[in-house]
Amino acid sequence: MVDIYLTNTLTRRKEKFVPIDACNVRMYVCGPTVYDRAHLGNGKTPVAFDVLYRLLRQVYGAEQVTYVSNITDVDDKILNKHKETGRPIRDITEQTYNWYIEDMKKLNVLEPNYRPRATDYIQEMIEIVKRLLDNGHAYEAEGHVLFSVDSMPKYGYLSGRSMKEMLAGARIEVADYKKNPADFVLWKPSDADQPGWDSPWGYGRPGWHLECSAMSSKLLGNDFDIHGGGSDLIFPHHENECAQSCCAFEGSKFANYWVHSGMLMIDGVKMSKSLGNFFTLDEILEKFPAEALRLLFLTTHYHQPFNFTTEGLQQAKATLDKFYNALLKVSDVKAEVVEPSSRVVEALADDLNTPLALSYLHEEVNQLNKAQTAEEQAGCKAQLLADAGLLGLLWQNPEQWFKGVAGDFDEAAIEAKIAERQVAKKNKDYALADKIRNELKEQGIVLEDSPSGTTWKKL
Repeated sequence: MVDIYLTNTLTRRKEKFVPIDACNVRMYVCGPTVYDRAHLGNGKTPVAFDVLYRLLRQVYGAEQVTYVSNITDVDDKILNKHKETGRPIRDITEQTYNWYIEDMKKLNVLEPNYRPRATDYIQEMIEIVKRLLDNGHAYEAEGHVLFSVDSMPKYGYLSGRSMKEMLAGARIEVADYKKNPADFVLWKPSDADQPGWDSPWGYGRPGWHLECSAMSSKLLGNDFDIHGGGSDLIFPHHENECAQSCCAFEGSKFANYWVHSGMLMIDGVKMSKSLGNFFTLDEILEKFPAEALRLLFLTTHYHQPFNFTTEGLQQAKATLDKFYNALLKVSDVKAEVVEPSSRVVEALADDLNTPLALSYLHEEVNQLNKAQTAEEQAGCKAQLLADAGLLGLLWQNPEQWFKGVAGDFDEAAIEAKIAERQVAKKNKDYALADKIRNELKEQGIVLEDSPSGTTWKKL
């Protein structure tokens, strides 16, 4: 069995991954808060952990891996959207959830084993708060229940920050009822017109950090292998998850490996609505194929800052054109299903080195193009598809790739033009044949003639 190495935020170094139970490898990754369209960063992180999920399934077996990625459907951002629009909260969260799932399918992100919604785990959250109150790690104040950071001597160990740094580097809610400004909310009161649940502390709702602790412990146990998310979540979200979970369950380490994807930048600048460089996934996917965006994400190591540019996305599209063109040439060659090559598996096992794995795909495409016999072509094609599959790439039919997303073009009209051109060529009316070719090219359609007939592609 190949050894997997991951950069562990907890220890600040790359470590060999040793699961608690190799027959039940468990991973939890923070999902989105469903109040609006998912942005580019909401796509980058799931793609990175999708590759890790595929690798874990490859190494340990699909049935031996449990992957949980949550949905936060109770949060102040959702309340603010409700106040702005006047729409029912349930309508907002359902529509946004469906948008997110559609985006993930387009990016070929595998569905996790569980995609829990926070609102389905309120009782588990209440039980954790009770535990923290009983063991002296939490206190009640003015209808709130807060975690006492002073009760945990090693608070800050995940982010590696001092208390002074934590207070200076985060938007800490100032409240007179807090014993320490860094104390964070476990449970807060809700007004009659706000989402809420009955609890021992009155009608209210959970704090953001509490939600993930409850869902992960319920579905994966108090201790599990990998906790992931974007690097922007290290503090305060993941730090506070660690604190409340370790203190609620005596002796728990919570997660053994903390894996974080790097910050997303736009043309070298942090993405921000205030800077006008904020893009949602659907805005990008209206103009470019989703597979090109997935490929672009994978060209940078997952925990490094990722710089999004239109030029980079265009290059990713061109790369996939090359890959799919090689597959199109052997579309009639039957390829057996084979295992991914050891070198691609080993590249990904080395802290998800996707740039190296992609370089191997380029080599395999070149080998496929050079293959002479049907047997060679079948072998090269099979290996390319297997290795690309581990990266979640090349899942489409080559002809469909070049024709674009269904609905982009009127295929019947294009085929009619091709038939008209064939008649013109038969009648030696080459001027008309060229005119039809040029008209289609202006529409973004390129024709390719071969002894077996004429096919078309999207430019």
